[in-house]
Amino acid sequence: MGVSGTGKSTLGRALSESLAWRFVEGDDFHPRENVEKMSRGEPLNDDDRRPWLDQLKREIERDHRRGVRSIVACSALKKRYRDWLTHGLDGVQFVFLCGTRDVILDRLRNRRGHFMPPDLLDSQIAALEPPEDAIFVPVELSTEQQVAEVVRQLSGVGEA
Repeated sequence: MGVSGTGKSTLGRALSESLAWRFVEGDDFHPRENVEKMSRGEPLNDDDRRPWLDQLKREIERDHRRGVRSIVACSALKKRYRDWLTHGLDGVQFVFLCGTRDVILDRLRNRRGHFMPPDLLDSQIAALEPPEDAIFVPVELSTEQQVAEVVRQLSGVGEA
């Protein structure tokens, strides 16, 4: 979890490969209207996010029922979003990719082929409610270092 541009998808795919867990790209579940809105530089509101979060929740629940371990790349900016995504589920661990505004903005400006424009970073930062119980991972680390840190911390709580 984290604001756009922190590397959620990159880390999620790398963790998926390292742990042999299923990877779910949260951006793939955005309704077309959300993608169009963000592409125009308009931030999403809670009403826009609700169908998206509902879809992701169904994916998480399906994997949970089947005993499939998965990694979901999702901004999950607010506590109530995280609570909704995990309601009634045990064993869910959030990983929070965090960094300074300047570092993340630079990453967004250098990213190609994504619908989220750098101009929306400040609205995401404003909406962000940092989690209290997540694994915190700095965006400045290499992907390999991030994977090692997450695996180390998951092993410490019996999850990996």
